Amino acid sequence: MRFLAFLFNSPIIGLLALFAAIVWMLRNDKDKVRPMLVIGLTLNLIFGALLTVGMSRENSLFPAKFDFILFLLDKDLGVSAGWVAIQTNGIFRTVLGIIYMLMVPMMIVWIPVTGYRTRRGSVVGAYVAELIAGPMLYALVPACGPVYAFGAKWLNPPAVEAKPIHLVGMPNAFPSLHLATALVCLLFARGGVWRTVAILFLIGTALATLSTGEHYVIDLVAGLAFGCFAAAVGFLRFKRALVYLGVALGWSLSVRYGYAFLIAHPVLVRVLAILTLLMAVATVVEEWRGPANVNLLEPDRSLTAVQ
Repeated sequence: MRFLAFLFNSPIIGLLALFAAIVWMLRNDKDKVRPMLVIGLTLNLIFGALLTVGMSRENSLFPAKFDFILFLLDKDLGVSAGWVAIQTNGIFRTVLGIIYMLMVPMMIVWIPVTGYRTRRGSVVGAYVAELIAGPMLYALVPACGPVYAFGAKWLNPPAVEAKPIHLVGMPNAFPSLHLATALVCLLFARGGVWRTVAILFLIGTALATLSTGEHYVIDLVAGLAFGCFAAAVGFLRFKRALVYLGVALGWSLSVRYGYAFLIAHPVLVRVLAILTLLMAVATVVEEWRGPANVNLLEPDRSLTAVQ
């Protein structure tokens, strides 16, 4: 497992992919797509490094974490990360652990799969939106995840009070960027094969974020709204992106300033969670029913045929 963790280490994967892309680009200097892939991978590495630096800085600025509050909101939902981890023990949890480490490789693969730039935007734009807005939301509700908040007892956590706690660690829980990124991949997927891959990756990521103890269930709910926001930015639909961002921001503000009310009204939490899920499903259905992406870097074959 340690070897796999090293093998799927984000910086190493990113550097290897960038090196391979540069070699691939140099083999054919007439293909305009190849330099764009190199640019996309470079941006991925830069923003990934900036995200890590930003979250490390946030750890010192916001030592009070909302982990206990998120855990109690999970109780309102009726399911916890610990319960999911217990149900997915053995080899299945090992597989999910690998899936959790596949986010950066998946982001890299999705750049050439979707086309660096299309008439309907770019998946790279969605990545940039995530990596810029994500730390801002983390600053609103700093949290680390159950495995950090409860330690060895995270599978069966003790009773806790609804209050922020002092916890050392990068705030990287609410909302889940892992699930948001998986949803972005799903929204940008084109063709039956890639959509199937994206669906499996989304389901695997949802289970992996919980079975590894990195996230609470409520993180995934907010992550759906955040993923819709990032994808809308990638598709250049900025008005709709503001609506989705408003939903994600609404979750963050409600948890930070209204957590006592939410915890006391579990039915409300469940209804809001279901509405957020339905919003994400409706977004996927609408996007998949739309016209397929057309790569701007490829000639329009229909026009060529007419000529």
